[in-house]
Amino acid sequence: MADRVLEIENVCKSYNVGTPVEVEILHDVCLTLDQGEFVALIGPSGSGKSTLLNIIGLLDRPTKGKLVIEGQETSTLDDTAITKLRGHSIGFVFQYHYLISAFTALENVMMPMLVERGFPDDEMRERAHELLRDVGLTERENNLANNMSGGQQQRVAIARALAMRPALVLADEPTGNLDTQSANSVFEMMEHVNETNGTSFLVVTHNMDLARRCQRIIEVVDGRIVPPAGRR
Repeated sequence: MADRVLEIENVCKSYNVGTPVEVEILHDVCLTLDQGEFVALIGPSGSGKSTLLNIIGLLDRPTKGKLVIEGQETSTLDDTAITKLRGHSIGFVFQYHYLISAFTALENVMMPMLVERGFPDDEMRERAHELLRDVGLTERENNLANNMSGGQQQRVAIARALAMRPALVLADEPTGNLDTQSANSVFEMMEHVNETNGTSFLVVTHNMDLARRCQRIIEVVDGRIVPPAGRR
């Protein structure tokens, strides 16, 4: 049986708690993700996908329920421990790449390691070289980020997300700003990383063609997970 990377049990998220305008966005959400899974997260705008992704990414805390990342139950962790767990266990890829334009591709990939260690070293550079090779950008590693195409920038963002060897990568509309050819190339790159490294991916997308290429689809509607049989 594969190791479980993520477990969510009866998670709720409310805002303005204890006030007359309290509103619950997520309602008793339950889901699991095993090591090596490649999963799509879909749902209409306002369904709660972003709220759920922020909770999974340890950027926000649930109001109720249990969240377990790589066997670590998170409700008792303080902010320092949460930051450390997020930095080591979770990688992020967004619709916009958020690269530092004045840095090279290599330097951008090194950034999570620099944050962790405080200074560059040979091991860090070798890890960045390796990751850029894996995403097919060895010849571009010394290019400034703003001198690369959109697809290349997103490949650098994927490499950066993998710098700390996370068990789980959260990708929020990672192909949303790309043309069809570049989007397909970036998606294939994520599939390749998933297959070769065993890294789990949870991909938020509105593109159903891409979603159907994932191993399974999780749908969120009105803050609840839709059972597979009820999916439209």
